[in-house]
Amino acid sequence: MRCVIARFPFELTKAGVLESMKGVKPEPVTGDSVIIGRRHYPAKQVGQVITRQDRRDFSGGEVLRAMAQLGFTCRTASQAAETAETAAARIVDPLQRASAMLGAPMSI
Repeated sequence: MRCVIARFPFELTKAGVLESMKGVKPEPVTGDSVIIGRRHYPAKQVGQVITRQDRRDFSGGEVLRAMAQLGFTCRTASQAAETAETAAARIVDPLQRASAMLGAPMSI
């Protein structure tokens, strides 16, 4: 699929993105994110890896749009915050609630 990121055209495929991100350790997610495999990556990290450009050259929205068109699950910062708040609200135990608010995986 052809997409434009930072005014440059790229031919991206889902398999190509999976291959590029193989072995890349995800950074902590603080904003927009893309789920690749079972890992959550910041959108800017994904954009940097697949385009080999500096993160300042493109927006997270450009990456999210391209990844969504390829079939990856994408989340904006507001969606991620709502999900964490909703999960924390369902938990009764204070220790589990604190872990959920910090982004730890839930085990209920």
